[in-house]
Amino acid sequence: MARIVMKFGGTSVADCQHITHVATRVKNQWEAGDEIIVVVSAMSGVTNQLVGYVDTISRLYDTREYDTILSSGEQVTAGLMALQLQHLGVPARSWLGWQIPILTDEMHGKARIREIQTAEINKRLETYREVAVVAGFQGLSPKGRIATLGRGGSDTSAVALAAALRAERCDIYTDVDGIYTADPRIVAKAQKLDRISHEEMLELASLGSKVLQTRSVELAMNHQVKLQVLSSFEDKPGTMVEREDTSVEQQIVSGIAHTLDEAKITLIQISDTPGIAATIFGILAQAAINIDMIVQSVSADGQLTDMTFTVPKSDLSQALDVLEKNAQQIGYSDLIADSRICKISVVGVGMRSHAGVALTMFQTLAEKNINIQVISTSEIKISTLVAEEYAELAIRALHTAYGLDQQ
Repeated sequence: MARIVMKFGGTSVADCQHITHVATRVKNQWEAGDEIIVVVSAMSGVTNQLVGYVDTISRLYDTREYDTILSSGEQVTAGLMALQLQHLGVPARSWLGWQIPILTDEMHGKARIREIQTAEINKRLETYREVAVVAGFQGLSPKGRIATLGRGGSDTSAVALAAALRAERCDIYTDVDGIYTADPRIVAKAQKLDRISHEEMLELASLGSKVLQTRSVELAMNHQVKLQVLSSFEDKPGTMVEREDTSVEQQIVSGIAHTLDEAKITLIQISDTPGIAATIFGILAQAAINIDMIVQSVSADGQLTDMTFTVPKSDLSQALDVLEKNAQQIGYSDLIADSRICKISVVGVGMRSHAGVALTMFQTLAEKNINIQVISTSEIKISTLVAEEYAELAIRALHTAYGLDQQ
């Protein structure tokens, strides 16, 4: 007998017909003798619809009420899934985040899990062989209110439950059959990976790959949770995300990620003095706005300089509002925002021991007359910002240049 967490995303539970299909898959796993925890997202499109309702009322909203509204999507799915399993003869019960409970911090809209109390759910699993159907994406704040974990947070719920309940593995079911070397909708020759390291997957997820949420991969790496990405619609092997091994290291570049979900902000003529960066990013941090790429221009006169950085596109309005309100404290002459950009990244643990990876990227983009706006690097990735209209051309060209078309 194994304990397995099975997580199903929005496209997997898009309607009642899909829920019936998923429930049958869960039943087959349960009949094999395993203890099953099912984590579900809201039905496809529901969360976006709920966000639209919020935006219609107010662009600057109370995040506590935002969480109350958005968490309702997963609640509906969990109830329907439990009912369908019961209809199929499987003992099942739905659980909301506050019923387990999954305890979080107070950062509504982007809450982080602090603790999961597992006594009751363990009892149900072990004593009654009851399938636990958990509403993903949500927990309970210290003040007793529903708190959501950020977009894609059901992945985080699933991995956190797998760690807390000591599950053998966490299976993430999606509309794709694994992790690919690039988005197969853009690159026809993208290849599915049999295995990928936690570290590489963490980079790919943080750089735009939509298959797994970044925090879920981080949790899996920290708690050594074996993670598997599978198709909800096809019965075939997926991609295993696990500890780095020799076979993974042999590949110089494992994949290419991209995102159109970031925006670029440039502050013109700020003071080139110690502490200015701390002031700017401290103000943004207090507003819970994450910063990614940062570039500061060389000051010609030693007094004034420009600073460019990227923020999530969804946070652009809030970031501009915060910066404008603190314009006097920061002391800039102008503020320029650009949301028509694409961040393209190449990722691979083999980059640690191979030279020329960056040169290949820069030469390939130059040959296609694609201008690089910003560059950022780490030990196993190189990221560049390019104009949005060149995104697909750049991704295909790089995929070929790194030999990923045929592995």
